[in-house]
Amino acid sequence: MLDVSLLGTGGMMPLPYRWLTSLYVRYNGKGVLIDCGEGTQIALNSLKLSAKHIDVMCFTHYHADHISGLPGMLLSMANADRTEPVVMVGPKGLKRVVPALRVIAPELPFDIELREITENTYDFNLDELRLKAFKVRHNVICYGYSMTLDRAGRFDVERAEKAGIPQRAWNRLQKGDTVEMDGNIFTPDMVLGPPRKGIKLTYTTDTRPTEGIVNEADGSDLLICEGMYGEEDKIENAKKNKHMTMYEAAKVARAAKVKELWLTHYSPSLTKPERYMKAVRKIFPEAVAAKDGRSVTLGFEKE
Repeated sequence: MLDVSLLGTGGMMPLPYRWLTSLYVRYNGKGVLIDCGEGTQIALNSLKLSAKHIDVMCFTHYHADHISGLPGMLLSMANADRTEPVVMVGPKGLKRVVPALRVIAPELPFDIELREITENTYDFNLDELRLKAFKVRHNVICYGYSMTLDRAGRFDVERAEKAGIPQRAWNRLQKGDTVEMDGNIFTPDMVLGPPRKGIKLTYTTDTRPTEGIVNEADGSDLLICEGMYGEEDKIENAKKNKHMTMYEAAKVARAAKVKELWLTHYSPSLTKPERYMKAVRKIFPEAVAAKDGRSVTLGFEKE
């Protein structure tokens, strides 16, 4: 299961009722944070989530509203007695930006590993959770992220028994391990059916709509996507500043055949995004004007 919490939904600057865009995902006791604008640690605390368990921090790009909260977050992690290393992933420039911000948070009880993305895509793992960064189209280098939790095929007891596989090997085979036992080698394909549908989450913001986003979000259980403007006359602003309207986000969700769309990264002028949702849902019915703190647990489909 993936526990998903949208910490903030604002773009450009925080408002009294809206923190800057940030996403926290928990899996198997570990956490992934995407973006860290001003006040992110406050938003995290308001949901009673611990900064101690952030193992990976991903950055879409280095505009202030997406990274200016990093020094405070690092200090919050230190104050929560974090000692394990933290991995940071982001576009080219990460090795320059993070040390510069750390001037005001120089002493930490944990190491930081910086991974700069130099290609159009970058794949990495957090235990069984597969993460992928993919380039989008903003006015600076910017990436979206997807997270996928695969699900193995159903264990076939009858096949295992016919193959004479000892029961003490079944658990490891079900986990995908190859087992050598009693002079024999047993492989997962001997006992597992075809892979079942897993869990997929896609997050993208600060971008124009692209075919690449549609491809990367394909079949996602949840797409979290910027809908910076709801006013139809703001389309030229969106094009000029390389952002996306709520309607364009809905079209991306429809094309990608996702289950649900959460809109985020609203312009400060968009004070009531729900006002535009009737028109948005005509394009994609499962769209939500997300608010700070919106959370969900994504689980495997019941069979």
